[in-house]
Formats: sequence, structure tokens, C-alpha cells
Amino acid sequence: MKITITGKELQVTEAIRDYVEKKMERIQKYYGDAESVNANVTIRTEKNLQIAEMFVTALGSELKAATESNDLYASIDKDIDILEGQIRKIKAKREKIQKDSSIKEMSIEESNDAVELENEVVKVLGYDVRPISIEDAKIKLLEKPNRVFFTFVNVDTGKVNVIFKLKDSNNYGIVEPDI
Repeated sequence: MKITITGKELQVTEAIRDYVEKKMERIQKYYGDAESVNANVTIRTEKNLQIAEMFVTALGSELKAATESNDLYASIDKDIDILEGQIRKIKAKREKIQKDSSIKEMSIEESNDAVELENEVVKVLGYDVRPISIEDAKIKLLEKPNRVFFTFVNVDTGKVNVIFKLKDSNNYGIVEPDI
């Protein structure tokens, strides 16, 4: 990591330089031995405030933190905390993108150990049952050619009915409860 420390209206002492370099190790740990990590730290004073500004560029991302405090070391600590938060946010976003893309690319492989389920309910469908006439139910059944039956509330009787097309004929059957 290349660290540049600049002082404006403030002398950069060896103690400040050592403190910044020590704190920047917290940022360095996220990037490992990446040589392309650059940090520009600017420290300055305005009236009674000590201001620390940090700009970090690494692996295509630019991070920025600027804080002011009565104590320069407190400003530096706060900036490091802000930068760490930004890095964690970027890292979490990248991991989520990688996770999502890896799930999309997964393929289901068939294995010889697959067990066939028999006599099990493997799919449950829900639908809205509305009171309609038998003729309207027949039209609804015809609207979808792959539909085998259609459930509805018979407007005449108020009971739940099922209409289905009889095989090898143009006729229909209705299932109605005896209750």
C-alpha cells in the first residue's frame, strides 16, 4: 500500500506519520498484498478543529472519508472506521453478486441414485373460486387447452362444482357434491 500524507497549515510529524501508517494496516488487511492500493491522507486545521481527509483507491473502487474533531488522532480513527464500513459494504455487495450468479449457473445433474416418489402430493396449486354459471365455466375450461378440469362455484346452486371434458367426445361432465 502506498500512503501519501500531506499537511496543510499543519506540520506532519513522525508521530502522526507512524499513527496513520499503523491505522492504515486495518485497511490493508482487506486488500492483502495488492500493489494497486493507494491512500492519500490530508490533515489540516481550521480554527479549533483538526480535520483528517482520506482517499483510498484500490481494485477499481474509490473510498473517501473526512472528519473533523478537536483531536487529530480522533479524526484519523473516525476516518478509518468510515473507510472500513465502506469496504465491508462493497465486499458484501460483491459477494452477493457472486452468490447470485453462481446459483444461476448451477445445473441440476441427474444421478442414478434418484428416488422416484409414488403416491405423494408433489404439487399444490391455489386459485380463486368465484360464482359463475355452467356455461361460463365451460368457456373458462376451453380458454386453456391443456387444462383438464375447472373448479367453480355454481351460481345456481351455490355449491362448488368441477367441470371436465369427457374423453373422445365433445361433451362435458360436472362433479357436484351431494351435501
